[in-house]
Amino acid sequence: MKCIWLDADPGHDDATAILLAVHCPNIQLLGVSTVHGNADAQCTESNAARCLYAYGAPQDVRVYPGAIKPLIRPARHDPEIHGVDGLGGVEGLPSPDSDVVLARLGARGQTVRAVEGIAKAILADRSRKITIVSTGPMTNIALFVSVYPDLLDYVEEFVFMGGGVGVGNRSAVAEFNILCDPEAAQIVLDIPVRKVMIPLNVTHTAIMTKPWQHKLLARGATPSDVLPNAATNLRHTLSTLINFFAESYKSTFGFLDGPPLHDALTIAYVCQPDMFSCKRYRVDIELSGAHTSGETVVDIWGYRSCDDSWGAYGKNCLVAQSLEVDRFFTLFLDCVDRCDAVSPLNS
Repeated sequence: MKCIWLDADPGHDDATAILLAVHCPNIQLLGVSTVHGNADAQCTESNAARCLYAYGAPQDVRVYPGAIKPLIRPARHDPEIHGVDGLGGVEGLPSPDSDVVLARLGARGQTVRAVEGIAKAILADRSRKITIVSTGPMTNIALFVSVYPDLLDYVEEFVFMGGGVGVGNRSAVAEFNILCDPEAAQIVLDIPVRKVMIPLNVTHTAIMTKPWQHKLLARGATPSDVLPNAATNLRHTLSTLINFFAESYKSTFGFLDGPPLHDALTIAYVCQPDMFSCKRYRVDIELSGAHTSGETVVDIWGYRSCDDSWGAYGKNCLVAQSLEVDRFFTLFLDCVDRCDAVSPLNS
């Protein structure tokens, strides 16, 4: 069993990552911290709690609010892709002010913040190591590694969705999560712990096509030109999530076959790393380029002299190169099956 902490900015694809984190059979989710990014920090906090409820997560899995802005730069959000509240168009989730959502957030005035939440999860059992997964800007992670460097020995690896090798999605070369807080990303890349980067080059192959949408709506349905009705309330909610995301990606990026489930790949990597091919490189973040700020600079030709460490002077990152796409979506649908059996949305 792998113990993970998820730091996220939900976000449609973050919502799919939360589902996998709750229902992958060999993963124990310890907690979810939230950060500015796809929407403002108040929305991402409540969205995480809404998802945990909808997916039937254990009651002790809670939301820990984190940074409301980047370390240095102004906050930026992405309503064009995710809607103003981060989960635009999604039907069936409880409202942000409902009791079941507030119960995941804890009593106001007694909130444990992201950095302390991660530390408490580690200190609760020092006999194990945890994996920290990031699916949004890495502000909280940079703060944690800066405030608690003594706890890094208990972190097995950092797995993050972000960056691209020569491609971007919010500039010519910068991916959104990294672009939101490039300084935080560089701080994380420099720590002496193994990192795994799941870049756009790979996430753009994980397309939720119509045949997979058929299976999401009604497992065992025969693919046709017309999507079937959702077999359960949970599947309807997930379908509305996919449909909104699909339309956003179609209008903004020209994705005609469906949306990419970027963030869910981080959990898939932790669950089944052999689903991916990866190669170790030196990765740095461009912090000051007039046209390239936020770019992940992957030294694929080995120009930089590096030692064997994972830190500031080493080949610091495993970079995913490819994915077994069918295997990923099979895992995703298996997790939906498990979620279906316990989701309160189906009651």
